[in-house]
Amino acid sequence: MPEQKWTFLLSGGGTGGHVYPAIAIADALRERIPDAVIRFAGSPERIEWKAVPKAGYGISPIWISGVQRRLTLSNLLVPVKLLVSLFQSLVIIRRLRPHAVICTGGYVSGPVGFMAGLLGVPLFLQEQNGYPGVTTRLLARFARKIYLAFAGADEWLQKSKDKLRLTGNPTRRDIVASFEGELTEMPYGMEKGRRTLLVLGGSGGAKAINDTVVAHLKRMHDDMQLQVLWQCGPAYYEKLKAETDPERWPRVHLTPFIDDMAAAYKAADVVFARAGAGTCTELLIAGKPSILMPSPHVAGNHQFHNAADMVGLGASIMMEDDEGPQVMADFLNDIFVEKGRMGKMQAAAREAAKPKAAQLVATDILNTIIPLYPPKR
Repeated sequence: MPEQKWTFLLSGGGTGGHVYPAIAIADALRERIPDAVIRFAGSPERIEWKAVPKAGYGISPIWISGVQRRLTLSNLLVPVKLLVSLFQSLVIIRRLRPHAVICTGGYVSGPVGFMAGLLGVPLFLQEQNGYPGVTTRLLARFARKIYLAFAGADEWLQKSKDKLRLTGNPTRRDIVASFEGELTEMPYGMEKGRRTLLVLGGSGGAKAINDTVVAHLKRMHDDMQLQVLWQCGPAYYEKLKAETDPERWPRVHLTPFIDDMAAAYKAADVVFARAGAGTCTELLIAGKPSILMPSPHVAGNHQFHNAADMVGLGASIMMEDDEGPQVMADFLNDIFVEKGRMGKMQAAAREAAKPKAAQLVATDILNTIIPLYPPKR
């Protein structure tokens, strides 16, 4: 063992999709080395500044942001922020002296990962999406290992092929555990034993998904006799509530957000959702067939690549925003009616699920760095 306690610096931010995998890896490292020193670097203006301390870890500030598409004062500050963030990363790494730096994406990972590579600190990357983000692609040459959530991501990292490991997307153990076991009571007063569609638009909702459900609601509710648990987003809730009178639509359960996602997944037979990395990971762990409508408004069109990988696994059907109002109910009906279709999609999802991804990543990191720091005699 080294004289210094094992020390790790993690960086990932901007969105929950980057932050929560980093926290899952940190938890897995702490399970293996309880007295390890674990610290995060992140932006005080983004989700990590609250999520990381809530998970029990310290966090140091990095002043960084992305380039806006329009000319703004923020854009003029980007070069200054970059220089400051590099200096901050240097100071953090020099003071902490980590045995490894682990980056899970977002702008904040750029300066932290670059400085780790420049200083010769072992760098590890974790990519959540089927299309690697710009930070992962830029830092790949410095990395010892790159952990992928989707097999399709390797197409974009051919120069780093020997570093790639397919582990799945790290998910905290308590979240994985919540998906286990049987559902004892249906959420939102839904009827047990009736075929159920779960609609997810993300925390803010998605207009294209909501419009698609509206277009097919009569067929799903009246003809297919489904019940629908519909998370529509706070911005759309009041309008849709006025359009879905419970007396006319008794099996439509509309809600702005869902508190207990594990119960919602357990209640569902099929899920209709966007294709964010976190959602795709949950679908696989829950073993649910899905119809995915990837958002066209995200960087690198990465949701399209996530959905394409899910289709390739045999767990999902994909359609674009403008297709939804025409074909969604047909796709849904095919899953329910075609003999063996639902069972095959469920099996494909479960087979591809990697609920121990965080543990796999942590173990591989430790196996890689321990030989680099032999005990001093």
